[in-house]
Amino acid sequence: MTTATSTPTSPAPSPTNGLSNSLTAGKLPKRSSLWILLGSWFATGLVFAVLQLSGATSGFNIAGTLFFGTVLYCFAIYLLSLFVEGSRKAKDRLVTALVTSAFVVALLPLASLIYTTVVNGLPAFLTPTFFTESQRNIVGEGGGALHAIVGTLLITGVATLISVPIGLLAAIYLTEYGRGRLARGITFFVDVMTGIPSIVAGLFAFALFSLLFNDPGIRFGFGGAIALSVLMIPVVVRSSEEMLKLVPNELREAAFALGVPKYLTILKVVLPTSIAGIVTGVMISIARVIGETAPLLIISGFTASMNYNLFSERMMTLPVFVYTQYANQGADTQAYIDRAWAGALTLILIVMLLNGLARLIAKIFSPKLGR
Repeated sequence: MTTATSTPTSPAPSPTNGLSNSLTAGKLPKRSSLWILLGSWFATGLVFAVLQLSGATSGFNIAGTLFFGTVLYCFAIYLLSLFVEGSRKAKDRLVTALVTSAFVVALLPLASLIYTTVVNGLPAFLTPTFFTESQRNIVGEGGGALHAIVGTLLITGVATLISVPIGLLAAIYLTEYGRGRLARGITFFVDVMTGIPSIVAGLFAFALFSLLFNDPGIRFGFGGAIALSVLMIPVVVRSSEEMLKLVPNELREAAFALGVPKYLTILKVVLPTSIAGIVTGVMISIARVIGETAPLLIISGFTASMNYNLFSERMMTLPVFVYTQYANQGADTQAYIDRAWAGALTLILIVMLLNGLARLIAKIFSPKLGR
């Protein structure tokens, strides 16, 4: 009797062993989207470079290169994915590309604005006298914007001191106490005030103080602070109200169950929980009004001299400084334009500093959640 012995056979090589080509596997290579995007930008850049060399355009269009290159990327990634991966994955990549394109298009004006301001404002911004001198007796080159920077900080600071307590208390009332017609009326008027033109706030402050002091030509810094506070208060109210509404009711009920009075619950529970969002809303309101020109031009006026007194004489601010330097150019036109760009750059840096400070304060004072 013989026994059959079977010889072991080696397993067939699996198709997954070794390296496989991503294109034949029905999937685009890794980072293909990035390379297609860069290739699309490069292709459109070549087109604009050829147009520049042929004299059709005056200079190389960076914004156009990025925009049209991104549009080309959307078509390219869809067609390539449709050919390799199929229609379902191609649609997914197309939607992703469209979302990315929307982000790029939204970012282009901001990037272009910052780039233009930095390039044009840096020469005058770096002069040693820009932050140490005013424009008193300056008709050409030289001088600075110290008087405008001081005026902006004083007027905006006083407007913040007026607006934040009023806006925060109004938001607390609407969230914690307000019921019935009074609360609905306050909400309605806050919404209306949010959309009023800034020049109306300036006219209101000018008319108010003209009647109070019987002076039709009154101009002083405190009036500008009042005009800015009219614009700030509704923004503070709406942002603070939304942040207070986000505080869970369970926290309030827990405090009430322990016998804590309502006012103490607001001070010790509600406000600390929402302080990060409230600070962010306040900084947004400051950034909203610090660049206003029309109301300050009406009630605060403009001057070339230093003025530290908010209750006497005209006071210059950075937005009005930029406007006057551009509108009232002297014999040396380029010097006035350079100072206008430098003032705009200073204003942007102040807003960026305020936003960074808001993020720092929000990070420090936001409630620490632990397990």
